Amino acid sequence: MEEKIKDALAEIQRGTAEIIDLEGIEKLIRNYFENGKNFYVKAGFDPTAPDLHLGHTVLIQKLATFQKYGGIVQFLIGDFTATIGDPSGKSETRKVLTEKNVLDNAVSYKEQVFKILDPAKTEVMFNSKWLKDLGTAGIISLASNLTVARMLERDDFANRYASNTPIAVSEFTYPLLQGYDSVAMNTDIELGGTDQKFNLLMGRTIQKAYNIGKQQAVLMMPILEGLDGVQKMSKSLNNYIGVTDEAFDMFGKVLSISDELMWRFYELLSTKSIKEIEELKEGVENKTLHPKDVKDSLAIEIVDRYHGKGAGEEAKAEFKKVFAKKDIPTDIPEFKLESGIWICQALVDSLLVASTSQARRDINSNAVSINQQKITDDKLNLEPGEYILQKGKKNFAKIIIK
Repeated sequence: MEEKIKDALAEIQRGTAEIIDLEGIEKLIRNYFENGKNFYVKAGFDPTAPDLHLGHTVLIQKLATFQKYGGIVQFLIGDFTATIGDPSGKSETRKVLTEKNVLDNAVSYKEQVFKILDPAKTEVMFNSKWLKDLGTAGIISLASNLTVARMLERDDFANRYASNTPIAVSEFTYPLLQGYDSVAMNTDIELGGTDQKFNLLMGRTIQKAYNIGKQQAVLMMPILEGLDGVQKMSKSLNNYIGVTDEAFDMFGKVLSISDELMWRFYELLSTKSIKEIEELKEGVENKTLHPKDVKDSLAIEIVDRYHGKGAGEEAKAEFKKVFAKKDIPTDIPEFKLESGIWICQALVDSLLVASTSQARRDINSNAVSINQQKITDDKLNLEPGEYILQKGKKNFAKIIIK
């Protein structure tokens, strides 16, 4: 029994950025193993963007971990608070969503998260159910639990206040309402990103103020780096792997990450145990396992999760067929050019060379290929179609000519 509890706590702590009240989490886990009593784990989602990428799923993976050890996930759709907008990390007041926007996005969220979470151990909740009935008196009573000075301790509010950037009074209510959610839901543990710390702690504060007999533990997950291994995974930075990406693209993107970043992905995204991952690391270190094979396994696992069992192996086979034999990377820049373009100009426009004169020299020295075939005609004009241009061994560009 003690060994099971120890292993459960190790899996729960794996990859976390910070935990507040680990002792409380241990009591809940112990009570489950000894008495079979479940507990409630909350995570709130303001459905402002329905398309998830793997960076978003770090938190959802941790929720799934809690489900293995007695946690009933309270997947909170913030349909009421989304009409206010979470100010966390924002430099200006956020735009308000319409009710239709919120509900449409919420449907998409549910479709995607149940590829990770167990629906039988998940309660999808909407905070409009209790916040709409809170009323004016209830909101004033709630607001009395926090001072303006305390609210301005938040970095985002402090910075905006110092720079005379407007702060809507409604934004002050957001963390209070998020805290009240934990009262209404009787939450035992709340999960969130590191940027949510103020809001997460508010749940503890408001639960204490309302005398519900508990203060939730708080677990914060880190930000996952994108494909570049430097900046956070983000659609705006185009360094992301989308949950709805095609299996082939998803597989190729996972393979494109560095060997070092691969272990970060294993820690935060894989369902393999800590022991299993350590064994893989040891295999790579003592050279009984090749990093490429270990990365293949990670890519297969991720593709299977979002596309069904067997999809990962199919993507691997297709990837090998299309790219591995030709030594063409998957993540190459793409350019749209005009019909009849001169090959030397195409090389310049696709950023493979600095000038047409350099392009001509490269062609004449057999350093340029089109679709894996060396070319020697420096006067060639390209007809409509799709081509892979290559200069040297490592410089590629895909061009589309209509």
